[in-house]
Amino acid sequence: MKLYGLIGNPLTHSYSEKYFSRKFKKENIRDCRYQLFQLESENDLPRLFSEHSNLLGLNVTIPFKQKIIKYMGEIDQEAGKCGAVNCIKIERHSGKPYLKGYNTDIGAFRLSIEPLLKPQYKNALILGSGGGALAAGAALTQLKISFNFVSRNPVGNNHIGYDNIDEKKIEQNLLIINATPVGMFGFPDQIPDLPYQYLTPGHLLFDLVYNPAETLFLRKGKEKGAQVKNGLEMLHLQAEKSWEIWSG
Repeated sequence: MKLYGLIGNPLTHSYSEKYFSRKFKKENIRDCRYQLFQLESENDLPRLFSEHSNLLGLNVTIPFKQKIIKYMGEIDQEAGKCGAVNCIKIERHSGKPYLKGYNTDIGAFRLSIEPLLKPQYKNALILGSGGGALAAGAALTQLKISFNFVSRNPVGNNHIGYDNIDEKKIEQNLLIINATPVGMFGFPDQIPDLPYQYLTPGHLLFDLVYNPAETLFLRKGKEKGAQVKNGLEMLHLQAEKSWEIWSG
């Protein structure tokens, strides 16, 4: 049986196994199975391949999208430029796994957010600095929207700290993207540290988290009349692109 799966830690929030199981059944895709693999470290990857010789494709989530790059034999140009891999195609050369890395988050994020964009969304804040944040940044670059990454330990010219976010910053950045796991399943009361009182109906808040469907981050935006969207459609879009890569 052909095996596909998801690596990350934690995985209790993930809908990926359910999504692919339904897809295989609905589309009558036989001899395929999707499984969750919670790893303690990216260094567990070789062991995973030795235990599952039928493993042909992996999705990658927090916290491994950047860490697993060192294991790639080849990286797609878009993923290489972004600096994060969330999809791996596995080939075997002389019995040894050969990994090709891709980033399906970039296109998925762009397709998900693009219908919501208005001319006033010229500047954005991307909360986080991990693989999801990098993918969102790559998509915004394609859309010609300026942005800053916001993190607890800012490093780089376009990185700022949460303590730099004041009323003026909120007024200047009408698009705010949560690319951190804050507020995800198991931690519903957590919320990124922002001055939410300055949000307006002119803002758009996008949360890459999709479980729960409405995070406290999005709820705070709705209370101020802002446009909001979660990451569920993005999950579906990137999953379909991953399948294209694996089965192509």
